[in-house]
This record gives sequence, structure tokens and C-alpha cells, in this order.
Amino acid sequence: MKNKTGIFLNELGTAIGIGVMAGLVGTAAITISQMIEMKIDGREPSSAPADAASKVLDIKPESEEKKAKVSQQIHWAYGTSWGVARGLISLAGLKGWKATLVHFAAIWGTANVMLPALKVAPQATEEDAKTISIDGLHHAVYAVAAGLAFDAIAKRTSEAALNNELSSAKKMFKKKLA
Repeated sequence: MKNKTGIFLNELGTAIGIGVMAGLVGTAAITISQMIEMKIDGREPSSAPADAASKVLDIKPESEEKKAKVSQQIHWAYGTSWGVARGLISLAGLKGWKATLVHFAAIWGTANVMLPALKVAPQATEEDAKTISIDGLHHAVYAVAAGLAFDAIAKRTSEAALNNELSSAKKMFKKKLA
């Protein structure tokens, strides 16, 4: 039997692992959303991820081609890592749409504070309503996709854990009867 610390660490590890998978799904969803929007609007991909990394890490990509590649890598790493936050939100007791709303607020709120603070994007007050709406939509797509993925994986994980516990209990009971 596990002690309380072992149970907590198991739940924490599970929440983080499921969160990473959900973050990957969310990142795929926001990437598709942005690709569709860029095709419709004729907009070029954002360089904000590479620009932010350049400022934080004090590095510069050698070429525009490498800058685009670095932007994509950071986009995927950053988005996937935000899934961990979704896992931690679940440990706080929030589930389903409530957890998705908190996750969305954390992600979009952070983007609206961090990027202008790094001077790689303008303040929301300096953007037009269309740009703000599109950005909010993309982040909502991420949060909803990550939330649905998290909830589905967590449900399957819980069902599998319950089945394992029941199987163990049956085996123990059979040994006692033998």
C-alpha cells in the first residue's frame, strides 16, 4: 500500500504526463487553426516565438530560414509544455470546461503580458479588434483541444487504474480462499 506522499507523486506524475500529451494535441490544433487563418488572410507566420527566445536567451538565428525553423520548434515546445499547466489545474480539483476556461485564461493572459513585455508583440490596447479576436480564437482552439484530450486520456487512465486495482483485489481474494 502506498503512503500519502507516494499517492500524491503518482497523481502528480500522471497529471503531468497526461498534460504533456494534451499540450501536444492543443499545439497541433492551434497550428492547424493558424495555418487556416494565414491562408485566408494571406498573413505570414509570426516570428514572435524566435524573437522572444532571442531576447530571453540572448541568441540570434543565423538566417531567416533558421529563424522560421526556431519559431516552429519553440511554438511546439511552448505549446506542449502548457499542457503541464492543464495537468496541475486538474490536481487543484477543476475538471472539464471549468478547467479548460482557467487554462485558456492562463495561456492567453500570459501571452498578452509576456510578449509585449519582451517587446516582440504590441500591447492588446494597440491592436485592432480583428487581430485580438483572431488571437483569442486561436488560443481558445488550443485550450479546448488540450482540455478534451486531457479529459479523454485521464478518463481512460482512471478506468485502466481501476481495472488494475480490481484485478489485484480479485487475485488477492482468490489467494486468501485457496
